[in-house]
Amino acid sequence: MEIHTFETAKEDSFFFLKSLLELSGIISIGFWVVPAKSFIVAMGDCKPGNPEVEVGEDLIVAAKSIARALGSKKNLTNGERKILADLGTKLSSLMTNRSTLNEIKVEDFGDIEDRLNSIQDKVMGWEADQTMIWDSSSNEANEYLNTVEEARQVIESLESLCLSKDDEKYELLNRANDVLQTAMTRLEDEFRYMLVQNRQPCAPEHMSFRSCEEDTVDVNSLMSFGDDSVEDSFQRDSVSRASEDSIIDLVRPEVIPDLRCIANMMFNCNYERECTQAYTTLRRDALDECLSYLEIQKLSIEDVRKMEWVSLNSKIRRWVWVMKIFVRIYLASEKWLSEQIFEELGPVRLDCFVEASKASILQLLNFAEAMSIGPHQPEKLVRILDMYEVLADVLPDIDDLYFGEAGSSISMECHDVLLRLGESVKATVIEFENAIASNPSTNPVSGGGIHPLTRYVMNYMRTLTDYGQILDLLLKDCDEGDPVSMSPDTSPTKEEENKSTDDSSGRKSPMARQFLSFASSLESNLDEKSKLYRDASLQHVFLMNNIHYMAQKVKGAELRLIFEDDWIRKHNRKFQQHAMSYQRASWSYILSLLKEEGIQNPGSNSISKSLLKERLRSFYLTFEEIYKVQSAWLIPDPQLREDLQISTSLNVIQAYRTFVGRHSNDISDKLIKYSADDMENYLMDLFEGSPKLLQSSSRSMGWMKLKRLLLFEVTSIAIGSGGQDPIKAESSTLEECLTHVHNLMKKKPPLSYNYATNLDLLESVEDTTFFQRRPVSASERP
Repeated sequence: MEIHTFETAKEDSFFFLKSLLELSGIISIGFWVVPAKSFIVAMGDCKPGNPEVEVGEDLIVAAKSIARALGSKKNLTNGERKILADLGTKLSSLMTNRSTLNEIKVEDFGDIEDRLNSIQDKVMGWEADQTMIWDSSSNEANEYLNTVEEARQVIESLESLCLSKDDEKYELLNRANDVLQTAMTRLEDEFRYMLVQNRQPCAPEHMSFRSCEEDTVDVNSLMSFGDDSVEDSFQRDSVSRASEDSIIDLVRPEVIPDLRCIANMMFNCNYERECTQAYTTLRRDALDECLSYLEIQKLSIEDVRKMEWVSLNSKIRRWVWVMKIFVRIYLASEKWLSEQIFEELGPVRLDCFVEASKASILQLLNFAEAMSIGPHQPEKLVRILDMYEVLADVLPDIDDLYFGEAGSSISMECHDVLLRLGESVKATVIEFENAIASNPSTNPVSGGGIHPLTRYVMNYMRTLTDYGQILDLLLKDCDEGDPVSMSPDTSPTKEEENKSTDDSSGRKSPMARQFLSFASSLESNLDEKSKLYRDASLQHVFLMNNIHYMAQKVKGAELRLIFEDDWIRKHNRKFQQHAMSYQRASWSYILSLLKEEGIQNPGSNSISKSLLKERLRSFYLTFEEIYKVQSAWLIPDPQLREDLQISTSLNVIQAYRTFVGRHSNDISDKLIKYSADDMENYLMDLFEGSPKLLQSSSRSMGWMKLKRLLLFEVTSIAIGSGGQDPIKAESSTLEECLTHVHNLMKKKPPLSYNYATNLDLLESVEDTTFFQRRPVSASERP
């Protein structure tokens, strides 16, 4: 039978009396007079005696009186009558329990004392033995729990008698409480010991995060990234969901029932505070050790702000990885452990879990909060997005873990930190665009190549495409207007611009609009940087290189869907326009030298050989200067470089061939410094990024040097051929000449040639085969 103490009976009486009064208010305000009078009468009939006991009995009597008065009301509904019937049943039960209390009063105190002595002997016997009880045997553990339960029942019986402190039997109650206190201390020690000794280590299969210190690039400014390093530094870290959703045993499963029994006993004996405090302290330490094993340090906001980016970048990557593992494995397992041990104790399960895990989850959230505070450096954007993504991903898990009044503060803190990370992302996006627009340059990029800013921004955007959903969510409140702006010389007409805006701006995502704004800011900055070059031709080469690079990056699958084909077509036209502008700026003057104007004799249409000679000399000098300068310029993309070389060659070489062919009768071989074929080869040296000096061609100046070389070799050999010419000018090609001289050099006969004779011989040799067999490479040119 369930034993109700005096305090319980009194509380139940007050409860039912309160219910009756509330019911009377529901039935009728006017009817309140009847139960109120009945209550006064009932209380007036009570006789003084034992004050505490009589108050409880008087309350029950008053409650029954009110119930009868309410029951006499004729207009009660069925529901109200049912409530009164249930209250009457409860009141009868209370009166029965009062009779049970009276029986306990007459119990023999001698029997209670004997029971207490037996209990004390057992408890103190275990105190003398330092062996842990649950290490001995399950029978002894059960016997100890039964002894403690018996001590609790003795104390409950004594307390029900409401002994005064002056009563000599009150000392028996004090003894019983002392015995129970000793037993509770022992149970707490056993509880702690079992939790510590049976704790499982952090599961190694979840600890496979590779240290990323060696993979991290030092990002101190926008200029720190090339193509490859951007990809490496911004590589996303992910943990598969399949490996996250699992419960592990943080304590050996076989001891869970024993821990549960100890917890239940301590709660039954009103030692819940000692039990929960022991549990939460030990489990809090265990989770702290787990974070330490995962290399998560306790850092203040100031510590984070002062940290170098290389180290901070590594810690963020680890935080992203740990957050998923810790929430979905370790916190989930921690809650499961709490539910197993405190299974029968209702809300205590959640309270203990929250208290045990609060410090560790707040440690992780504090790091995220420190990152959200700033400064909002562009290089941090991807990592902050990683943090936002993982926290948003585990937020439903956290809400499931920390619910109700006990867990609401943790859940709210997670939501607040996520909100602050989102605000940090938006602020960093704005800062990134400002950094693009205001990126300073004092020195131009060598050779007009691709600026590091261009590489950085385009690869940065390509990396950000992985966060499309997050950026669309966070940037949806930003300006909806079309951010695209174009430089004045390449802007479409107003009609085209309006058409483009009508067709596309309304359907672009927030991220797409932001990316277009990034690209527009980059182009504006590149226009300013191009002005650092004094040579207008190099300005166009620089812009052509960079806009071509942008267009090529956008053609990739990631960015193409965002910028769309229309943007690509426009920028293809842009870099092609810069290529044509380069050709006009570089070659217009040299092509004007190949025109007919200004080479006729005054007053006639006949060609002046002196003016023609001067015109060719100016052409060659200009060509040599362009070659020397533009061979040092750089077009990194091989296809773009070849296209521009071929386009330039078609214009220049065709004009040169035409000019020389038209005036072949007026131009001697000595005036032709470079052949058309060799000039074409020289044009293929442009934009290689390595400065070269132009030397005489293999067909003209090279051919003259070769003839003099042959003359020197032939005349320096002692002749022994009987005075016959070793080289037949009428039938020999240059290759045959070379072969013949080579053979003479091997024999070394005593020959003696007249200088003039050999010079005439070599001058008359026609180059009919040697140079036509194959093109001459740069390394073969004299």
